[in-house]
Amino acid sequence: FLEFIEHHYPNQLSTYFDQDIFVYANVPYRIKSYEDILANPKDTIDFDHESDERIAQKRIELGADGALLRDENFFIYKVNLIEKLLATVLAKISNFIPEGGIWMNTQRPEWNDANNALVGNGVSMVTLYYLRRFLNFFEGIVVSMPDEDKEISVELAQFFNKVRDTFTENIEILSGKVSDKDRKKVLDGLGHAASVFRTGIYENGFSSDRSSVSKKDLLGFLEISKKYLDHTIDANKREDNLYHAYNLMTVENDSEISIANLPEMLEGQVGVLSSGYISAEGSLALLDALKSSSLFREDQYSYILYPNKELPRFDLKNNISSDKVKSSALLKALLKSENGQVVQKDLEGKYHFNGSFNNAESLKEALSQLPEKYETLVQHDTQLLLDIFEDIFDHKSFTGRSGTFFGYEGLGSIYWHMVSKLVLSIQETCLSAIKNGEDDIVVGRLLDHYYEASAGIGVHKSPELYGAFPTDPYSHTPGTKGAQQPGMTGQVKEDILSRFGELGVYVRDGKLSFDPCLLRKEEFLKTPQTFKYVDLDHKMQAIEVKKDSLCFTYCQIPIIYQLSDHKSLQVVMGKNNVSVFSNLNLDVQTSKKVFERTGEISQIIVSIEK
Repeated sequence: FLEFIEHHYPNQLSTYFDQDIFVYANVPYRIKSYEDILANPKDTIDFDHESDERIAQKRIELGADGALLRDENFFIYKVNLIEKLLATVLAKISNFIPEGGIWMNTQRPEWNDANNALVGNGVSMVTLYYLRRFLNFFEGIVVSMPDEDKEISVELAQFFNKVRDTFTENIEILSGKVSDKDRKKVLDGLGHAASVFRTGIYENGFSSDRSSVSKKDLLGFLEISKKYLDHTIDANKREDNLYHAYNLMTVENDSEISIANLPEMLEGQVGVLSSGYISAEGSLALLDALKSSSLFREDQYSYILYPNKELPRFDLKNNISSDKVKSSALLKALLKSENGQVVQKDLEGKYHFNGSFNNAESLKEALSQLPEKYETLVQHDTQLLLDIFEDIFDHKSFTGRSGTFFGYEGLGSIYWHMVSKLVLSIQETCLSAIKNGEDDIVVGRLLDHYYEASAGIGVHKSPELYGAFPTDPYSHTPGTKGAQQPGMTGQVKEDILSRFGELGVYVRDGKLSFDPCLLRKEEFLKTPQTFKYVDLDHKMQAIEVKKDSLCFTYCQIPIIYQLSDHKSLQVVMGKNNVSVFSNLNLDVQTSKKVFERTGEISQIIVSIEK
């Protein structure tokens, strides 16, 4: 949406850099200190019941304003857009783990909640890819702003300076592969900075004191942040030209952080394509790899969220090998005395952990409740048993229902919103390649991927193949059924954006332009037809559309494309009032009339060279 605003109303966002018209929500959740998060990243949020009651009372007294943060004089605390954008960036950057991604440590999943079990040890490259795009946009609007300093809260300025200093002091690690020790050092600097900021605001609120931040400081911070993100993106390129979506972090010996990779996921490919970082050739290599990967589902000619896999049968789960049993004096002692609190032996002589355990905490609890005579053995073998338990169950790699269900975005499932996000990201890649004058062969092959991915969307399929009415919204298609779970998802947003992209409707520098470089000739009418639409007065209107033309509305204005021997643009303001433009770009004034729906323009006729 910020990109849309900047395109429609250039430099308008920068006018908000000096206006204190933005606020902070006062939410009763409290993120724990960095030390506590590090100790247990799956339990990082406290709920402040007293604060919740105060907020509820203020909402009764003041309405929605009662849920906003206030200064020491009880006025709503207001800041400018620079502060709001910086606060958003710093909240993510402060959880950055070099070569890993953005640490998912606030007890909530990301876009794909089927991966909800990743919370805690999960590190998101998906968020990092979109953060990279956001930083690029932020940099663009800062570049164009005046040179004078901007005022931000002194508390946020201190947070900002600590994050920037951490990046600056460790810049040498980007010269090669990052060590586990250096990875922890960077996260410590970022995490402590965020922790101090949060604690200060929770306990004291904002002081209302302001600090200056210069344009040079902002650009320097954005530049060095992008260097760290770009290095991490490069480190997450797989040998098969795909990119990692999520990783796992492990704190080792309190001084190191190791990173392990999870299998490929579709959202990682969509994210890196959308980031704007990889080249046209790199994007093409990724899309070629995606088409030949285990994510491609031939029967639907589309892409599943994650590789399908065979789940182990029940009798293959929770089996402790005899070698593992022999390695533990505690297990041998428990089995000898037939104590089943921790380990049990079945009728076939196979060993299993107590079947009531649901995670490692259950094992710890059982060990703590063993009779006193086992105390020495428990002290000696606890870590060994925890390692055996994790080796068997691999809970750290458990993603949630994405790895265990067969429907509901589970194994073998297509999630149609993500496919639409893929289509849009490929379209953006195609348009960028065309704009940058990339090699025609590269552009052509990118376009092939775009049309192929688009053809996989349900609306282009038969009911038999789709498994439902193709124009009805369904969230996903499992591996064994047709489309399931009816209901509107965010897919419609990406599909609309992609369609306007195909039609070549763009807004740049406040000007509406038409460049249908992706539009195929077969979409133009073979015979004349009547086009019906609802006008600005909510009345049904009809116009005749000729052969070799097509028609759609934009801001409720009919746009007629017609094939011609030359390019031209006609804006019809009335029966005898037609403005003709020599190219396919409207001027700012006319574009504004379209955006604001003034009713002065009755239709726009775009002549396109055959």
